Amino acid sequence: MQYKEYNDNELIYYVRENNEEANHIIFKKYEPLILSIAKKMYPYCRYNGLELSDLMQEGMLGLNLAILHYEEKKDNLFYTFARKCIERKMISLVISSRRQKHKILNESLSLEFSLEEDQLGTLESILSDQKTNPEKLLLDSTREAELVKKMREILTENEERVFELKLAGFHYKEIASIIDKSPKSVDNAIQRIRMKCRNVLKEKE
Repeated sequence: MQYKEYNDNELIYYVRENNEEANHIIFKKYEPLILSIAKKMYPYCRYNGLELSDLMQEGMLGLNLAILHYEEKKDNLFYTFARKCIERKMISLVISSRRQKHKILNESLSLEFSLEEDQLGTLESILSDQKTNPEKLLLDSTREAELVKKMREILTENEERVFELKLAGFHYKEIASIIDKSPKSVDNAIQRIRMKCRNVLKEKE
């Protein structure tokens, strides 16, 4: 069986029917993509105890999730859906490694993260700009955690990735490289995030 003879939807069907050969083929097919994404993200976690193989493994888990949850009628091309799942898993690992550099954690940070002590103050840096007095935006930890939870509900998928990477202490140029967007696009996302944060804060006043 040659993977080029089958489209992704056919391979997924066979994988879900427990066809081991189809499973091997689709993982082999997407291995170059996983390696490419892993190499892009590796510079941001190689000094935090992670190896390239760790990112590759996480990418494989992301691909497996994509295979399990892909819905042809809902998710457009499988390639697009798979890339998204792979990137999300790797980004989660990169964030976790960055946080572990500063604080020992019992479990990894995922996209369902909660606000930790070492994130306090970072939210203020996201909110603050030249037009805003940061002192007015200082929140206690409970309110910050509530705000982060609320923000995850209203941010777009791209904004959420930018938001969590910013909370983890990444510079906007680093974020741009990690999520494969231009620095201008990330800067625009941060501006939208600031606006949404302020709107949420106003609602709570």
